Amino acid sequence: MSQAPAANAREEAATADGPPVQRSARGAQRRKWFKWFGIVVAVAAVVWLLYWILIGSRHVTTDDAYVQADVAQVTALVSGAIVQAPVGDTQFVRKGDVLATIDPSDYRLAADRARAQLGQAERRVRQYQANDQALAAQAVARSGDIARMQADVATARSNLEAAQSEYARRTSLAGSGAVSTDELNQTKNQLAGARAALSAANAALLQARANTTAAQQQRRAAAVLVEGADVASNPEVAAARAQLAQAELDLSRTVVRAPVAGVIAKNSIEVGQRVQPGTQLMSVVPIQSAYVDANFKEVQLRKIHLGSPVTLTSDLYGGGVKFHGKVVGIAGGSGSAFALIPAQNATGNWIKVVQRVPVRIALDPRELAQHPLRVGLSMKADAAAR
Repeated sequence: MSQAPAANAREEAATADGPPVQRSARGAQRRKWFKWFGIVVAVAAVVWLLYWILIGSRHVTTDDAYVQADVAQVTALVSGAIVQAPVGDTQFVRKGDVLATIDPSDYRLAADRARAQLGQAERRVRQYQANDQALAAQAVARSGDIARMQADVATARSNLEAAQSEYARRTSLAGSGAVSTDELNQTKNQLAGARAALSAANAALLQARANTTAAQQQRRAAAVLVEGADVASNPEVAAARAQLAQAELDLSRTVVRAPVAGVIAKNSIEVGQRVQPGTQLMSVVPIQSAYVDANFKEVQLRKIHLGSPVTLTSDLYGGGVKFHGKVVGIAGGSGSAFALIPAQNATGNWIKVVQRVPVRIALDPRELAQHPLRVGLSMKADAAAR
């Protein structure tokens, strides 16, 4: 009874595993498959090792890269109401295109007023020049008065000497009775008149000299206003011209133009809105000069240098479109170092985190023209190590 169940068990095991020859064939096949699998793994390891030695070790990659551009912030430079707003968001504009117009009425009046003040200043300066010439002539005339008064003084002194000589002669003759008393008195009166004439001549000479000095001082005062400059370069005219230039500049600033070519973004103005100097009106994104900021790990930076070639792909176009650029700059610090609240590592709960440093990559303008990018798009960067 006990041998029958044992025989049945061996029979069932033989039926499940098959004959011994079949089991041997399956084992050989498995060994063959394991052999080929080992060969494939070995070949893949060799290929990967060769790739790493020849290519992979000379490249660093990152997908932490984004398109950037030097966005131009358009602001108002003068105050006033918006009277025209011809552009809107997403519109492409060229450098110099009109973006908005501020009411120019007040600034046009200010320019006209400054222009009139410039004309008045030029006329004043011409008057200064005329006064200077008139006072110069007057000073010359006063100098002539001095010469004439000096001649009058000399004449009066000569007449006085003659009167004194005549009076002395008549006095000496009066004792002998040769000269009458009337003649002596007449001679005495002539002597007094000669003395008075000399005093008057001296006073006139002093007055002429004073008038000449005053005329010369007035001429110097007038000459200061026109000294060393013609009408155009006179300080009053130059100041009035500067005011006119400022008024015309303010008038020109009522027309807001695009500083660069690009796409309009963040347009925040409407017709009738009043703006003040410094009010941000919109932004112009120069997509034609976009670049890429790639954030490489700190362990990758030793393989990156200025001028290193970089191949990039964008999620917008997929891997079929390759952008080619070169490294033009490496940031002075990691992103966390310039964060609003920098990381404080001097704590007990410190965990080392691999830092990333922004690397500026310039793109080929021709490739950008064929496949435009937008600020903020994701990129994958592959930089060739030098």
